[in-house]
Amino acid sequence: MNTRLLLSFLAALGLLAAAPASSQAPASTAKPATAKATFAGGCFWCVEEIYDKVPGVISTVSGYMGGVQKNPTYEQVSSGRTGHAEVVQVEYDPSKVTYARLVEIFWRNIDPTQKDGQFCDHGPHYRSAIFYHNDEQKRLAEASRLNLSKNKPFKGEIVTEITKAAEFYPAEGYHQDFHTKSPTRYKFYKSGCGRDARLQQLWGKPAS
Repeated sequence: MNTRLLLSFLAALGLLAAAPASSQAPASTAKPATAKATFAGGCFWCVEEIYDKVPGVISTVSGYMGGVQKNPTYEQVSSGRTGHAEVVQVEYDPSKVTYARLVEIFWRNIDPTQKDGQFCDHGPHYRSAIFYHNDEQKRLAEASRLNLSKNKPFKGEIVTEITKAAEFYPAEGYHQDFHTKSPTRYKFYKSGCGRDARLQQLWGKPAS
């Protein structure tokens, strides 16, 4: 019997072993799940710097949210007439940093008692706000604000808004990563604005 006929005969009897399956599964192309958080804490340069240092944060983008005009420019937002706030949108890995932790960091880096402004910057576009993206973020943000109001280490009413996220408009390119692209100008601005001094007044010296 020739080889081809022999193989056909064995296969028909079920005696020919099936070819072994590959021991390696195909590589997964799925990206890890990420989430977004959006915070307004005055000048977006400073808020971006804060979150860029947080482990688990993937990216930060300065921009505008909460206004009525589409595709606003920095000059239009700065006029205070568009209703937008300067914000930073944070993309993060929830398996490495929680939303509650991001909110905690937010509080410690703003003046929650200052209405329509932050530090030396004044106007509604510099207001402090948490823009929540879903019901769970809303619940956590409101619980955090309530807890802070009961245990705050400073006097004064907390006026920071908690409001639903709206359309996000990225700011102009020269605003992105300003603290790394123009470190001298950034440090001069931050120091002159009295941000660190006021934060220490409110929260005490940062932990070393």
